[in-house]
Amino acid sequence: MSQPPGQPRLSPQFCFSFGTLRDFLRLSRSSIDDSITQNLNALVTPARTGFDPSSTSKRAPRSFAEPIDPEACQSFKEKVLFPSWKARAEVLSYCGIVATSPDPDDPEATILELEKQRDRERIVDERLDPYSGRFFPREARTQSLALLMRQERAVENIVRSRTWDVIQGRCGTSSQSWQDAMSNWEASQKLSRGDGNPTSS
Repeated sequence: MSQPPGQPRLSPQFCFSFGTLRDFLRLSRSSIDDSITQNLNALVTPARTGFDPSSTSKRAPRSFAEPIDPEACQSFKEKVLFPSWKARAEVLSYCGIVATSPDPDDPEATILELEKQRDRERIVDERLDPYSGRFFPREARTQSLALLMRQERAVENIVRSRTWDVIQGRCGTSSQSWQDAMSNWEASQKLSRGDGNPTSS
């Protein structure tokens, strides 16, 4: 299995570098989700030895009838799948905030303001020019980023659902949704780090 890209250093510059942002999401999905069948095939071992990260580099064809050890499946989800999903979720969340925040460093801010000023000064007379009332200002980069985030969130939900369907079919796990499984994993991570606050009975 090709390794997913490491968590990028989150900054507004990263979010506005649309090519870099898309590359991170694409590489992360292709290394884990798009190749989920091969990754699960690599977990098929005769002994209940748990998940060995190095085993996913072996992609020998295997029969779908071969059972996958439940412990190996669980280990794959906790050590590979969920961390990859979390890394992408953090990027989408952060860049979503950037998209709705003021952007004083936009290199085209001056041009956008000039266009608005010219629009206010235009003389509109649709009797003489039926197109004079039309004004199509260029889009601020925050607007472009917001649109990209909406698209990528939709893609992310589709990708996760497909991946989870394959895992459910191969690992024979419960009917738990990927949303619940992810939430439970994140909660366990917080508890293991001591971030959680146990509820008093």
